[in-house]
Amino acid sequence: MTISDRYLFPAVPTEKIIRSIMWPVSVMMIFHKSVVLGINGHDTTDDFKPVYEAALRFLNGQSVYGESYLTVEPHYLYPPSGTLLMAPIAYIDPERSRWIFIALSVIALVASAYVLTRLFGYRASSWVFPTVLFFFFLTESVANTLIFTNFNSFVLLGLVLFLWCLRLERPWIAGIAIGLTIAVKPVLLPVLLLALFKSRMWRALIPAIGIPAVLNAVGWKMIVDTDNFMDHTFPYLRETRDYYNSSIPGMGSYYGLPPWLNIALRVMFVAMAAFGLWFLWRYYRNTDEVLWLCASSGILLGTSFLVGPLGQGYYSMLLFPLVMTVLRPGSPMRNWPAWLGVYGCMTFDSYYTIRLKVWEHLARNWEDFGKHMERLTVTFGWSLLLIAVFFSLLWRYLDVREAEREPSSAPGPDAPVAATLDA
Repeated sequence: MTISDRYLFPAVPTEKIIRSIMWPVSVMMIFHKSVVLGINGHDTTDDFKPVYEAALRFLNGQSVYGESYLTVEPHYLYPPSGTLLMAPIAYIDPERSRWIFIALSVIALVASAYVLTRLFGYRASSWVFPTVLFFFFLTESVANTLIFTNFNSFVLLGLVLFLWCLRLERPWIAGIAIGLTIAVKPVLLPVLLLALFKSRMWRALIPAIGIPAVLNAVGWKMIVDTDNFMDHTFPYLRETRDYYNSSIPGMGSYYGLPPWLNIALRVMFVAMAAFGLWFLWRYYRNTDEVLWLCASSGILLGTSFLVGPLGQGYYSMLLFPLVMTVLRPGSPMRNWPAWLGVYGCMTFDSYYTIRLKVWEHLARNWEDFGKHMERLTVTFGWSLLLIAVFFSLLWRYLDVREAEREPSSAPGPDAPVAATLDA
């Protein structure tokens, strides 16, 4: 290469090229999803309004849980502990309060991406950090969390802090991080099992359970209509509704599935999850703890979304740690069905149309197909993702069993299978 060629064809590291691409794109996506779409909001769905109004009633000593649950509008469903924590948003007018809440949500999302990057052993200056941010703000989960303006960003931050602190063996901080989110939305309760599965981390359960308990006790004394919570709100939380519900019970209720099929599907996914959790704990806990923690959290949460009474699409953002395990050699995410499932439960794409018709000679309208796709995409996405993870781990288990039958190559229970059993 001549001297002039060095200037005409400069050698630029690939990582630097990726960073130069991802940072401006990610920053603009953050700006668009928060300042434009977030502040514009949604015409029919506003998760922030009922929370603000409940907080305002709480500060004024009025009834908090007196609304009717017969409509499909967003309802206020937080427990007394959540009411106590969310009360400060009502100290200023609702418009500015919502803007501040969106800004704090964006900060929580950026912090979550940073913690996740560090958890996987990468620096903030690496290509991974802007790429994670790009993926975050590409998804429907993050977009609608900001557009509808709900608490999910802080739940994600609590989850990744919990996983990071378990990795660093700081149980008290881990428990505080997840306990504050459980006090508002108990969606992360299943991942507390990881603190029991990890040696000496059971102490994280003390603040994780104690903080919501104490805040509930305090809120119970301050809220004037806790009887309404027990008589109306709590029973409603246990019901399976047939709208805005992507869980198997929700889809079964909407489409009228036979009860036996509903139960059989839920039992099947719970059984698959149990196997996946056992296999990850058995073979990865001591060889790749990050993979074990993040993959297990995804299995626990994904299964709870699918088989529980309520699974909403934007809960999928809590599967980000599982998705990011694709960077680890032993990840069950290294196969195309898993990523088709990710597309299904995180896509911002819409298939609803009234223009395109197919099979007109059979009078089949594309509009019906689009409506079903809109309703079923998340359910199919969660299902395919969990099935792909299960079979990826099952094939590895069968390979390990086969290898253990050969004395010359039999790995021990703690052998590093992650590098040799890629999907």
